[in-house]
This record gives sequence, structure tokens and C-alpha cells, in this order.
Amino acid sequence: MAYSKQIPTGFPTDFLWGGATSASQFEGGWNLDNKGLTQAEVTPKSEDRRMNIAEATLASIEAAVADTTDARYPKRRGVDFYHRYESDIALLAELGLKAFRLSIAWARIFPKGTESEPNEAGLAFYDKIFDTLNKYGIEPIVTLSHYEMPINLTIERNGWFDRKTIEDFTRYTEVVFQRYHDKVNYWMTFNEINAAQWGFHATGAVDFGLPENEQLSIRYQAIHHQFVASAIAVQQIHALDPDAKIGMMLARMQTYPLTPNPADVQAAQLADQLNLFFADVQVRGEYPEYMNRYFAAHDIVLDFAPEDEATLAAGKVDYMSFSYYTSSTTSVDTHDVTDANMAMAGVNPYLKASDWGWQMDPVGLRITLNELWDRYRKPLFIVENGLGAVDELTSDGQIHDDYRIDYLQQHIEQMKEAIIDGVDLMGYTMWSPIDLISFSTSEMSKRYGVIYVDQDDDGQGTLDRIKKDSFFWYQDVIKTNGENL
Repeated sequence: MAYSKQIPTGFPTDFLWGGATSASQFEGGWNLDNKGLTQAEVTPKSEDRRMNIAEATLASIEAAVADTTDARYPKRRGVDFYHRYESDIALLAELGLKAFRLSIAWARIFPKGTESEPNEAGLAFYDKIFDTLNKYGIEPIVTLSHYEMPINLTIERNGWFDRKTIEDFTRYTEVVFQRYHDKVNYWMTFNEINAAQWGFHATGAVDFGLPENEQLSIRYQAIHHQFVASAIAVQQIHALDPDAKIGMMLARMQTYPLTPNPADVQAAQLADQLNLFFADVQVRGEYPEYMNRYFAAHDIVLDFAPEDEATLAAGKVDYMSFSYYTSSTTSVDTHDVTDANMAMAGVNPYLKASDWGWQMDPVGLRITLNELWDRYRKPLFIVENGLGAVDELTSDGQIHDDYRIDYLQQHIEQMKEAIIDGVDLMGYTMWSPIDLISFSTSEMSKRYGVIYVDQDDDGQGTLDRIKKDSFFWYQDVIKTNGENL
């Protein structure tokens, strides 16, 4: 009997076209309605476009907490979604979004992280957000933790390094699941959980300046506690709503060997393993064997509770989501690296780079999608992808951003190719539909949106929203379900 199966020709009819944001870059309202500070809001603006988000010390944190302004901390002010959510969501509806990814700011619900009872004002804010999204038929995709741990948990517990933080997070997730399970169908636990390899901004643990092996021990112990907390959250929401879908989220670091030298190929394989380790644990429910050698080589001994292995096995996620911006090359020999901040990578001579040095590799997205589908056989969700660039207003108040259209077009074309390849891709939420504060350097001038926000790096401007050319292009892409690119 001949084998024959129909090949997809394009995006599925229920594809979730959308946009993505995070509370700490978007909301503002940092000192309103009893909200507490987070690690994102104690990291000062970079003065030289150099990433400084891991360079926290207890002294710098104490100084930031004592500073009651947003002058040095632009993520505190965001772009004022806190007051403009109704008009902003109306704009997203006009754009045609079917889904909107946002995060709940943990410190709005539990300002210090250790309280026994939640902050009702914080809960009420997200009630309004979800009700407004529902009014327009936009599906919320909720990240439970997007680099927004209450800073008090760093001061009291050294963040996720302390196992007690699992209890704090579990109390928070129980509250938000109970409150919003009938308004939210799609959840994610930790944003770009592998970013915890780089320290404070994702672990909440202060380790700046320590020897590398000590840093790695702190970071991987913190990561283990996040794995356990994520697995508990999966079980919580499934017990409450068996139909809810909850995923993990990875910053996908697609890498290629710089040369055919087998040593380069093996180095690229190791780099890939260190990236996919996080998905292996959360999708498969157990630690992969290849990490044993890595832990031994770096003198890392993790503290497991007796029940942790069973918890991880019982808390496997429903889907795998990831961000994709760039790719890298890997070599055992000295080679050129980009001058990008969070996307610092081995230079690929076949790729062009953005204004911020991020190499643009649309075909790499198709490669990533195929590799992840082959490895995990779980639905995939691209929840961040976009171009940070300088946008210029014309004299008549328009933004002609053909460069952004070109970037998004090429990546969406490769998504379609991957679907034809057989990949199960459930959605795409581009970063970000509305301009917001850059995470890595706290700049406003690094713009991702299809909607411009009138605010500069110093926080000056009207905060008016202006549709860019890319707004109308993406609107048509969604309307035609990806057929008209």
C-alpha cells in the first residue's frame, strides 16, 4: 500500500497571530496601588548600550530601592499601559491581533513576595485587562514570570537560590490561577528560562563578581528551583482546568559550527545541548544525561529534595514556546563575535546585522522549528521575534519602516515553510506590537513596535501612539492568514 499524506499549504485556520510584551517594559505604574519593585526596576539604564542586567549587588539594589524616581530606571515608567490599556487594546484589535502575550507582574499581586494574602488592587487591574481583551475577542497568553520577581525576595532569600522561593511562587500561581482560569486559556511559566545562566535578571540571585564555578553553582541551583516551581504550576492549572494549556519558554540560541572541523561541530553540539537542556527538563520531565558531565566539569552539585524527580515528571508542559531573534556560530578557535548585547554571538559571514549588532537569520527560524519539532513532538509557539531599530518620524508624522516589514516578512515566510515541512506551529506573537523599553539596556530608541510611542530615552514625550507602515502590513498579513506577505 502506498503511503500518502496531505501536505499543509499554509497556516492553519486557528493560527494565533499576535504580539508580545512584558509588564516590566510596558506597564509603568510602578509605584501605584501598592505594587512592589522587581529586579527589572532596580537595574539602571545603560549609558553605553552595554548590557548591565547581571551586575547587581546588594548595595546597588539598596540604592535603587531608596531612589523613589524613575530617572535612572526607565522600566519603572514603561510606556504607561497601566493607564492607557483600553485605548492600547483597541489599537491591537484594529491591528487584528488574535492573541496578546503579556505578563502578570508578580509584585503587583504580592508586593514583597512573602505576604500570605494578595494585593486586591493588583488583581483587579488584570481583571480589567482580561475583560477588555475578551471584549475584542483577543486571546490572552499569560507569562507568569517575565524577569519580574519582587526585589524583596532577593534581599530576604537571594532570589531563586533559596528553595523557600518555590513556596512563594506557588502561592502566587495558585492565586492567579484561581482568579483568572476562566479568562485565560494559555499560560507560560518562566520567560526565557535559560537566561538564568546569565544571572540576576532571571534568578534574582546576587552573584556578580564571584568566580565562575561559584556563579554557575548558584545559577543552576536557582534554575533547578524554577524547574520544580514550573512543574508545580503545571499541576495546579491542570487540576483546576484540564483544558488549559501551559508551556515553557526558551530563548532559542540556534548555533552552527563555524567550519566543518569536527571539533567545531562537537562544540556547536555542546552549545546546543546547553540551550536545549531547559526544554529537555520541562518537556520531557527529567534531567538529560549529557548535563552530568557538564556539572562534574564545573564542580556543580545540585541540592535535590527527595520528591523533586517525581514532581518534574508529573509537571511536563503542554507546548514549547520560544523567542527567536538571531543565530550564532561556534568554534574551538578564537573567532569574531558580534558587539550585540543579549545576542552576543559568533559572527556568521553570510548574515547581515541590525543597528544593535543582532545577526538576522530567517532561514535559521525554519531550521529551529524543524529541530524542535523533531526533538519534542509537542506543539510549538513562537512568542517573540522582531527587529529593534531606530525609527524616524517624518515631517508629517509618519514612520516608514520598510526594514521592519522586510524582517518580519522573511521570518513569516520561513514559518510557513516549516509548517509545510510538517511542523505543528500553533502561533506567532511578534515582539512587540507597541514600542516599549528595551530590556537589556533600558533604551526607548531601540524600537520593535508596529505602533510608535512618542517617548525618548529620557522619558520625554506625549506618549501618543502612531501607526507605522508596518502596522498596515501586519494587519493585512493577519487578515489573509499569512497569505499576503
